[in-house]
Amino acid sequence: MRIRQIVPWLVRSTASYWGEFLFVEVRTDEGVCGWGEITTTTPTANRALGAMVGQLNDLLVGDDPALVERAWHKVFRAFTYMGSRGATANVTSAIDIALWDIRGKVLGRPVYDLLGGPVRDDLLLYTHPEQSRFGTEREVRDEVAAIVEAGYTAIKFDPFPHPPGARPDNDRYLDGNLGPGLERRAMELVALVHDAAGPEVELLVDAHGRFNVPTAIRLGNSLAETAPIHWYEEPVPPESYHALRQVRERVPLAISVGERLHTRWEVLPVLERRLADFIMPDVTWTGGISELKKIATMAEAYYIPVSPHDASGPINLVAGGHVMLTVPNFYRLESSGADLARYNEFIETPLECVDGRLRLPARPGLGVELNVEYLRANRAHHFGQ
Repeated sequence: MRIRQIVPWLVRSTASYWGEFLFVEVRTDEGVCGWGEITTTTPTANRALGAMVGQLNDLLVGDDPALVERAWHKVFRAFTYMGSRGATANVTSAIDIALWDIRGKVLGRPVYDLLGGPVRDDLLLYTHPEQSRFGTEREVRDEVAAIVEAGYTAIKFDPFPHPPGARPDNDRYLDGNLGPGLERRAMELVALVHDAAGPEVELLVDAHGRFNVPTAIRLGNSLAETAPIHWYEEPVPPESYHALRQVRERVPLAISVGERLHTRWEVLPVLERRLADFIMPDVTWTGGISELKKIATMAEAYYIPVSPHDASGPINLVAGGHVMLTVPNFYRLESSGADLARYNEFIETPLECVDGRLRLPARPGLGVELNVEYLRANRAHHFGQ
């Protein structure tokens, strides 16, 4: 069996927070195909990555898809002179996930069986409220109550308002400040969500790396005084370990980082320097199934729980889930919404989620097949194909 073609699929979808998903299909000369995903947070990045994926045909066509580790290094090292984080890790992730999918299909086994077998039967999830519905107090309570009634026992949200004039979907780092008035609004929302969810539901607060050091410290301490917060996520941008250390030393909350850390080499300093209590690498960005398994094993040696960032499409969710079924130090798997039925329009078989837990299909490979007719009808970009 040989790799015949690599196809990027950029697809419009209302199921995506960003309006589109970027999937990658690896086709073989024996008719077996595998699926990966590398959906990012902007249309610009998705189109740049899709073009990079298309170039991998020159690199990988004719190779044996069973040689997953060899392919990982072949792709990763092809880009290291342009940098080994970001886009390099993203396209490596896409190929790695798709090759694991192919390997499982060829052997007739789920990917988790190929990674050592499951240590649990299902995966505890956390999810997000739809914050666009956070208007009145009643609307906040209704949104949170719906999540709790669906069986979820952990909720993640970003309570911090954007400064006047900033787009609500813009989580870029600008000056890193948040004024006292906006801080008060944030803490009022945190208190309201805590009251609506009840004391048994864990609250995860995401700062999206938007703050400078003094602001992140001030907000972290305000959070600690407002409600029992299970983790404080990405309080500062990911580039500076020194900034993260300053926040960690002066905030009495568990710190979670990792969705913008690429590969084991960027996670290792976080573990060595004791900079976080949880790590949350994204399987579609950090280097794929192979890399997530290695990162989880590294974190296990430090007794740090792993909770993959999985906020985009079904391949993202399921690929991270296959790894997490096999590692002891698992906390929860992220889902960007409480109702996974939103994926049903483009996957062949619905995902099974009951009481806030995901049960992966026992089918070969990832166990998820995308509806190619739907993908074709909703393509957002063709990448010259």
